[in-house]
Amino acid sequence: MDVSNSCNEQQALEIVFFDLETTVPKRGGERFWVLEFGAIVVTPHKLTEIESYTTLIRPKDLSVVSVKSSRSDGITRKAVENAPSFEDVADRIFSILNGRVWAGHNIQRFDCVRIKEAFNDINRSAPVPVGIIDSLGVLTEKFGRRAGNMKMATLASYFGLGQQKHRSLDDVRMNLEVLKHCATVLFLESSLPNTLHSKWYGSSSVMTRSRSDGKSPCKEETSRKSPPTSYGYQRTVPYARGSLGKVTERVKGLLCKAQGQPPLQHLLKHSHSLLR
Repeated sequence: MDVSNSCNEQQALEIVFFDLETTVPKRGGERFWVLEFGAIVVTPHKLTEIESYTTLIRPKDLSVVSVKSSRSDGITRKAVENAPSFEDVADRIFSILNGRVWAGHNIQRFDCVRIKEAFNDINRSAPVPVGIIDSLGVLTEKFGRRAGNMKMATLASYFGLGQQKHRSLDDVRMNLEVLKHCATVLFLESSLPNTLHSKWYGSSSVMTRSRSDGKSPCKEETSRKSPPTSYGYQRTVPYARGSLGKVTERVKGLLCKAQGQPPLQHLLKHSHSLLR
C-alpha cells in the first residue's frame, strides 16, 4: 500500500471547521483584512477533535484595525501589532485546510473568499477542499428559522450554548455544537413525524421556504458574516433552551452509518427518513 496515498485518503475524510475574524470596511471599495484564523479538525464518524490551530494575523497596514473594539474580547490594533503576517502562517493554514472537507457558518460567501484573497496577496495557490458543508445553507433549508434568524449567536442562544465570543477557535467549536443540537431536533422529528412535526409546524401562520419569495442571494457577502435576511420563515419553538444537551450524545452513533460522506450533511439530509 502506498503510505502517502493512504494518508491523503484519510485526510480527505476529515472535516475541518474554520472561521476568520476580519476588519469591517468602513466605506465602499475597501476590502476585508484577515485578523485571526481558527480551525479544528474532527473525525467524520465520531466527531472527535484531533487537531486545532489558531493565530492572530497582522495586516500589512495596521491603520485598518480599530484602536478599540466594540466587543470586550474583540481584536484591537494592539493585539495584532506583534502578530505574524499571513505569509508567516500561510504554510500552516494551507496544511490544515488543503484536501479536507471544509465546514463552517456562511463560509461559502465569506471565509472561502477571504482565504483565496489572502493567498493571492502573497502570490500563492490557495488550499482546495474536497467538499464544503456550509451550516448556514444546510440549517436554513433543513432546520429553518425557528430560532429566529440564522446567525450563529442566535442559534447558540436558542440552544443555551452561551454567548458567541467572535473569536475564531471559540466560534468553530460553537458551530459544531449548534449542528449537533440541530441534528438531534431533526432526528427526533423524524421519529414521530406525524406527531411532533405536525404539532410544531401546523399553524397556518408559519411561513415555509416554498411560500416565501424564493429569492436567495448568491453574491458575495458585503458585511462581516451576516446571513441574508431577505427570505425566511418563523416557526414555533419546539423545546425550551438548553434541554437537548443530554440527548445530543445519543445521536452521534447514527453518524457511523454515513459511510463515504460528511456525517453531519448526511444526517441532516436524511433525518426525516432514518427511522421509516
